[in-house]
Amino acid sequence: MEQRSAIFDYQLHQTLIQTKNRDKYIKSIMSAFDFSAAFATTPSKFGFKSQHRVSTRRVRIVASSLWPNTNSVVSPPSPGESNGALEVNGAVDKSYSFLKCDGSKTVHAAERLGRGIVTDAITTPVVNTSVYFFKKTADLIDWKEKRQFSYEYGRYGNPTTTVLEEKMSALEGAESTLFLASGMCTSSVMFLALVPAGGHIVTTTDCYRRTRIFIANMLPKMGITATIIDPADIDALEAALENNKVSLFFTETPTNPFQRCVDIKLVSELCHRKGALVCIDGTFATPINQKALSLGADLVVNSATKYIAGHHDVLAGCISGSEKLISKVRSFHFILGGTLSPNSAYLVIRGMKTLHLRVQHQNSTALKLAKLLETHPKVQRVYYPGLPSHPEYALAKRQMFGFGGVVCFDIDGDIMRTIKFVDALKIPYIAPSFGGVESVVNQPAIMSYWDLQRLEREKYKIYDNTVRFCVGVETYEDLKDDILQALEII
Repeated sequence: MEQRSAIFDYQLHQTLIQTKNRDKYIKSIMSAFDFSAAFATTPSKFGFKSQHRVSTRRVRIVASSLWPNTNSVVSPPSPGESNGALEVNGAVDKSYSFLKCDGSKTVHAAERLGRGIVTDAITTPVVNTSVYFFKKTADLIDWKEKRQFSYEYGRYGNPTTTVLEEKMSALEGAESTLFLASGMCTSSVMFLALVPAGGHIVTTTDCYRRTRIFIANMLPKMGITATIIDPADIDALEAALENNKVSLFFTETPTNPFQRCVDIKLVSELCHRKGALVCIDGTFATPINQKALSLGADLVVNSATKYIAGHHDVLAGCISGSEKLISKVRSFHFILGGTLSPNSAYLVIRGMKTLHLRVQHQNSTALKLAKLLETHPKVQRVYYPGLPSHPEYALAKRQMFGFGGVVCFDIDGDIMRTIKFVDALKIPYIAPSFGGVESVVNQPAIMSYWDLQRLEREKYKIYDNTVRFCVGVETYEDLKDDILQALEII
């Protein structure tokens, strides 16, 4: 919604304001001005109260766009309607004569009767509250019966988070988006909300380990079973759809860590014929590089901790899709929790403003590094969807706009030689995660799978000499020189 404001001058006579006809009087004055439909409501809802003893004032009425995705058909109110504040000459005119003691004033003064509303700040305000109030019980009943919009409790919505959700919906081309406390929280809530007890899912071999653990260890407790296929094995997908009542197909594309790609358009067509939903984890791609919903997927999840926020300073996750499906996930989230804090929402909003710039730079740098590594004699193999040697290169070119900022490769050597290479690097941090402005590097065998024996790790094709290099926003020349000097040392 578009932010709108109207500033107008008129004579507010004290005697008329205090009469029972004040609403009619003010409405007649307001009708003389060219207001949009946003102000088509009774003036009393803008916070004009008899206690406002004013004569000639300059009044600013402001409408905001901080409203959540909601099933309610009720149009969002203006801020004046939502908190009862009347902004007069930049201040809120109120009387606190009912507060006799300093202790009560420190709690309620400047807040209890409404607050000054600032809507012309460039940055989105952080609304740090866990609860919202209703001015009177009638307002609460109106909200309960969907005649009036409001927030109620922090787990059910927050104005700062709403801005973030609407921003992500616009980016993904989705009707609705829900943000949660982390990417793993998002995936878990999605499974629990959309897969019925006793249901069946199909997923792929190469994926984030914690997702695999949730599918293998947690979902069976609800009687939910899974078929695990190779990302490119369409025959296996068709067999699973034929032999099981599949509720959901879930995969990453590209996958973690080997960057395998799934044909989103094809699997969506196959799954929809059998009544199965398709959910794509697009964390490695981001909506800058891949539009999963436009390719036919029903849902797309992102660990916003990675590229979306992009600064290694916040945990967040989100799911985007149709209002119908997101409402189901949102309702389950209201029960389960995992709420994103307003401060975290603000950090993600800030990070998203440079998402396209960061991702384009990381795409370019990663592709150059992948080509460099593929020609180096001390590197056995490179896993990057932008290389012709990648098994899904043609698919990646067809459904992606860029190939991402993560390059995986195998050092020609054992685990100790690989450790020596990693430790010789000077720019990237040895750390988990990816997608931030700082480059990070790790060996998946140590960082994510060290609790498993080597032979057990290799069942998942996690080898001791594999390196995952996650490009930041440093210059290509510096990263290239750093990698070459580290390879020279080994």
